[in-house]
Amino acid sequence: MDLRESIANQTNVSLSVAKHLFSKESDNNIVFSPLSLQVVLSIIASGSEGPTQQQLFNFLQPKSTDHLNYFASQLVSVILSDASPAGGPLLSFVDGVWVDQTLSLQPSFQQIVSTHFKAALSSVDFQNKAVEVTNEVNSWAEKETNGLIKELLPLGSVNNATRLIFANALYFKGAWNDKFDASKTEDYEFHLLNGSPVKVPFMTSKKKQFIRAFDGFKVLGLPYKQGEDKRQFTMYFFLPNAKDGLAALVEKVASESELLQHKLPFGKVEVGDFRIPKFNISFGLETSDMLKELGVVLPFSGGGLTKMVNSSVSQNLCVSNIFHKSFIEVNEEGTEAAAATAATILLRSAMSIPPRLDFVADHPFLFMIREDLTGTIIFVGLVLNPLAG
Repeated sequence: MDLRESIANQTNVSLSVAKHLFSKESDNNIVFSPLSLQVVLSIIASGSEGPTQQQLFNFLQPKSTDHLNYFASQLVSVILSDASPAGGPLLSFVDGVWVDQTLSLQPSFQQIVSTHFKAALSSVDFQNKAVEVTNEVNSWAEKETNGLIKELLPLGSVNNATRLIFANALYFKGAWNDKFDASKTEDYEFHLLNGSPVKVPFMTSKKKQFIRAFDGFKVLGLPYKQGEDKRQFTMYFFLPNAKDGLAALVEKVASESELLQHKLPFGKVEVGDFRIPKFNISFGLETSDMLKELGVVLPFSGGGLTKMVNSSVSQNLCVSNIFHKSFIEVNEEGTEAAAATAATILLRSAMSIPPRLDFVADHPFLFMIREDLTGTIIFVGLVLNPLAG
């Protein structure tokens, strides 16, 4: 099976979600992990059939369930395995499944979630202890994200009609290959979309940087310390030339996915004026409305989730909610980021590069964290105001 094709599909899904999300949340800083959301949807797709599964396939773009599961297993065991023993970023990517004690998973579905998704399975009492289960899932997500994601499931989102919860937690902590000197961090103006300025701490450096300039925007790549691992994680900043050019740039990046294949910076250049704001963002959303607008409707309306449990109730299962939370902090040392997603299932063209390039991120920009060897996008975000954590 072609892993590169699966990752290309993952990139397309990531960018379509990003574009849609950004169009709805144009007043807020955003960070989310398309990967975390896609993994939970992949588990649901593996337990579906008929038109429901087809809608999920249309969205996730795999060729088959086998392709979906193979990609998941590669994600968990290879692409997002911890790189810190080899000197790279600390990574944790885990899945969990909570099943009502009155039900058992179908053997084929249990094998998929255990073998491919490496999910930990728990039997719980939704019907009498919904609040306790909510707390258990929230504690799990908080622990697996080093305390960064709290209250993934809101109070009341799990009740006595809940039968299954699928959840994913992702944690990333990487040090820059070239750390910034904190003593050189200074306050400068950052221009908001409405034109008004705010004073923000900016990091700076005189060292050569991975920058490329294009018609209307520039791209900066800040690599994380790699160690002895072949994988290379990098944070990319997409900065529009125009102070109010972010919406057009998001549209361009989402519609031209090959941009991420051929237009990322590949060589260091001398820098002139070079400043990046420090920021941290917490962001959460319930994704069902967004997914329905993107064509994933049937999993929420019931029917089709028939390959999950050994019971006649499988005919009446439906997804009630999919909650997603993310956090990111970018400073002189590097980046700490986390994300968690939980689904509750109810019964029912290049320009020539000049010798020196400026890169001053003093107005709204797009960013992403990517594993460069495979091209897997781990986080995507939007900084509208670095002070609005």
